[in-house]
Amino acid sequence: MSRLTRGDLVGKAQTVLGPIDPNLLGPTLMHEHLLWDIRTPAMRASTDQGPEITLCNCYAINYGRKKVPNNFRLTCEATATEELKLMSDAGGRSVVELSSGGLEPRPNGLVALARDAGVNIVMGCGHYVDEYQPRANLLRSVEQFAAEIVDQIQVGAWNTDVRAGIIGEIGCQAPWTDLEKRVMAGALLAMNETGAAVNVHPGRNPDQPQEVADFARAHGADTGRIVISHIDRTIFDEVRLLRLADSGVVIEFDLFGQEQSYYGLSDIDMPNDAIRLRLIRSLIARGHLDRIVISHDICYRTRLTRWGGHGYGHIFANVVPMMRARGFSAEEIEAITVLNPRRLLTFV
Repeated sequence: MSRLTRGDLVGKAQTVLGPIDPNLLGPTLMHEHLLWDIRTPAMRASTDQGPEITLCNCYAINYGRKKVPNNFRLTCEATATEELKLMSDAGGRSVVELSSGGLEPRPNGLVALARDAGVNIVMGCGHYVDEYQPRANLLRSVEQFAAEIVDQIQVGAWNTDVRAGIIGEIGCQAPWTDLEKRVMAGALLAMNETGAAVNVHPGRNPDQPQEVADFARAHGADTGRIVISHIDRTIFDEVRLLRLADSGVVIEFDLFGQEQSYYGLSDIDMPNDAIRLRLIRSLIARGHLDRIVISHDICYRTRLTRWGGHGYGHIFANVVPMMRARGFSAEEIEAITVLNPRRLLTFV
């Protein structure tokens, strides 16, 4: 497989179908999963994968009272294609797919989805949290992780010739493990070498996103090209939120469509879409309009329309009209859904 150089990619966005003019990205979801397996290793080993998902049990499963490993995995390209077409019908044009190492990335499947659904798909690379990584990674160095990520962008990822267009999602926990820190350091080296942006999955502690930002600055990274995901399940006070934005990183609210307060993975009260928009308004008031992106982070089947969920089109069909009704200007909406993603997905 041939290697692209940094010069080949500067000023372009790289989709699974190849580099494109970033102006073609249009309205973009910055954090989704299209073909995925987020089951823990223990879940994958279990003989009980749960019942089939139906409209009769999807609410109970979504609420978290029923643990159904089947819900955490999707490999059906036909289903994913139909869901993406619904997003396109609602006005979306591009999706960032962040099923990194440990989440069963399927590069060739993403190629088929992009062609069949007629949308742009930008693929992530690197590794998810410690538990999901192969134990051989415990013996690898920062430089080895960096070289792997560079290859995934410039040559091809996971034994294919499909190239990644962003680094991530890079997994962290609270407390952060040594392996995760080495992967993160490798990702930052690869960012500097390739000009790609980095997306980070922070641990479920309100101070962990700031720890990541401080780690990146200590390693000399450009924080303006680092996206911190899952802020809406991690930070709930404006003081921490504004301090994090002041450090220069991009703030990602990526659980739009999750309207219930119950959150099965941690003892928190999840915000709804209206509260997400209030927090975004606070960031804008602070002067951080250029540091905001949004998405759904769909990684449960029950969040797809086929099983009674909101689907990938929710932001464009429902949230953008809500933004207009709540006083967001056309320029603000364009910055959050088009311009900020375009800047981050453009190689520098």
